[in-house]
This record gives sequence, structure tokens and C-alpha cells, in this order.
Amino acid sequence: MGSTSRTLEITVLSCEDLRIGRKWVKKNTYVMVRTDPLNYRATKMDTEGGAYPSWNQRLTIEMPLHERFITLEVHCKTASGDKTIGTARMPATDFMGGYLPQNYLNFLSYRLRDAKGERNGIVNVSVKAKLPEYLSSNDNDKKVSEINACSMTSKPAPAIPIDDGKNFRFVTGEEKFIL
Repeated sequence: MGSTSRTLEITVLSCEDLRIGRKWVKKNTYVMVRTDPLNYRATKMDTEGGAYPSWNQRLTIEMPLHERFITLEVHCKTASGDKTIGTARMPATDFMGGYLPQNYLNFLSYRLRDAKGERNGIVNVSVKAKLPEYLSSNDNDKKVSEINACSMTSKPAPAIPIDDGKNFRFVTGEEKFIL
């Protein structure tokens, strides 16, 4: 029932202000999404967007539970070969854990840095951490809805009488009454 990875749906939306050196990128850009050195996916090439390419392409990728970052690499195919325009590291805490419900769609933007560490554009993505299969089956719809709820309201628990020999008490889960 346990899993060593989490399935992510990452939609690479677009990039802004892309340059190679001091010149604007003209065409042939794509984004590589990596969760580890052996696990990666790439978008199709944008041949028309120039310095402001857009893909709106959904990639499904497995992220090992021990990984803490996803790497987004923007590349440009030139006559002299592929060049890395910029890289951004996306922390897993930006889209998983904390107070975020499962299957929540996060829209995120990250600053790209070139090989020298200089600012070189922005990448825009959306990320959704998918529920594990054993929780998303039809038999477990109630469990899934409870997990996804940001807050749940329920009736107070019934009072339980407790007799410790000295006092007779009622415990309701919220407070204790002594009679």
C-alpha cells in the first residue's frame, strides 16, 4: 500500500524574457522537467514564441519521496547545438504538504538563472500532486473527499462517563465535566 514516489502533473505554461547572452531568443525553445538525474520529461519545441514562448503542455512524472526539489531547465536548439538558457529549482514544499489539500492545482512562477547565476527570464508552471491509486478508486470516494477537505465539520462526540472512584466525570473530547 505504501509508495516510494508521488505522481505529479506538471503543466509547463510559458516563459518570459529569455535571452542567450544579451540577445533575445528567437525560436526553438523547450523545457526539461527533472525530478532526479534519471527521471525527466520535456515539452515540445516552441518554434514561434521567441523570448516569450508558450507550451501549455501537461507532463506526468514520478517524484521519489526523498527528493525535495524539481529542476526546470529551459533549452534552446541552435545551429551550434542545444544551449541551456536558464534553470530554476522548484521546492516540493511549494506544492505538497503543509496546509495544501491533495490534488490542489498550484500556479507557480520561478526566476531562471543562467550558468553564471545571472537572471535570465521566468518560467510559469502549474503543478498538481496526484492522489495515490489506492485512495482514488471509486470504493474510497468518501475517504478522498475527507482527505481533500480543508476543514471538516462534524457533530461533537457523545459524552463518555468515567468513574475513577473519587469523582464521576463526563469526557466529551472538548472539555471535562466533574460532578
